Amino acid sequence: MNILFVCTGNTCRSPMAEAILKSKWPEDQVRSAGVFAGENQLMATHSEMVLEEKGFSLNHKTSQIKEDLLEWADLVLTMTDRHKQTLTLQFPKHEDKYFTLKEYVLVDQGQWSELKNLYSTLEEKRSAILKENSAHLTESELEEVLQKELFDEISQIRALEQQFPDVNVLDPFGGNVNVYRETRDELEKYIELLVKKLENRDK
Repeated sequence: MNILFVCTGNTCRSPMAEAILKSKWPEDQVRSAGVFAGENQLMATHSEMVLEEKGFSLNHKTSQIKEDLLEWADLVLTMTDRHKQTLTLQFPKHEDKYFTLKEYVLVDQGQWSELKNLYSTLEEKRSAILKENSAHLTESELEEVLQKELFDEISQIRALEQQFPDVNVLDPFGGNVNVYRETRDELEKYIELLVKKLENRDK
């Protein structure tokens, strides 16, 4: 399985995740990139430093997300839900590959499928309401109808999402070396869970 880690600039979180997973998984199956990354820049100095403290290393130059990277990847693990949303907007073709790292290892697959189905139902119902009422209702009247008609679906989504853990990995950018250590340790914890999940999947 080819795994792509994604953060914002590809200088802190995603290269740290790449380095950690490469120490535990075949190196040629792990890469990283950033949604707003420049090309061929170095990893953040603190990132490199805290990786070396634990024996991890990575010969890294930044990469921006491109279509060929997403084609290569079987699984795209983002550092935050915002990264995932950005990918979904820019590259909707690959939406089924997108998860946050923490979401992928912590959220039960059944819950995840249920949430996707709820969002799909909500969007279908919302589109039908708009199509039926847009021509003869004002914007405020339409908003009122949407809130009333979609109340049950929105309530179910909120109730399910409240059962989910925080899915975002701490961004150390601009912090001191201790903040980078916190992020490294957080990543290592969830990457160990990822490796277990991948190994079980291969059995």
